[in-house]
Amino acid sequence: MGWMVPVGIVTAVSASHAFRTWVRARHGYPLDEDRRGRRRHGAHALAGDAIGPARSVALLEAENERLTGQVGRLEERIAVLERIATDPAVRTAREIEALRDR
Repeated sequence: MGWMVPVGIVTAVSASHAFRTWVRARHGYPLDEDRRGRRRHGAHALAGDAIGPARSVALLEAENERLTGQVGRLEERIAVLERIATDPAVRTAREIEALRDR
C-alpha cells in the first residue's frame, strides 16, 4: 500500500497538467511553454516563431492598411446616413427625384 501514495501524486500532477492544457486549448490561450511551464517571452519567443519577426511586421502593416481603408469607407457611409437622418424629408425627396431624372 505504500506504493499508492507516490503513484497517486504522479497521477494527480499529470492529470492536472493535462486538464490545464485542455482548458488553455479550448479557450484559445497559447500553448508554447518550456519544460518548467513558463511562457516564453522576448528573443526566446521570437526564435520559435514560424514566420519570423520581419514577416510578422509586414503582415501587421498590411492588415493595418486594409483596416484603415475599411474604417474610412465606413465613416463615409455613416456621414451619408447621418445626413439622410437629419435632413428634411422634402430635400431628400428632391435629391432622389433628381437622381431619377438623370
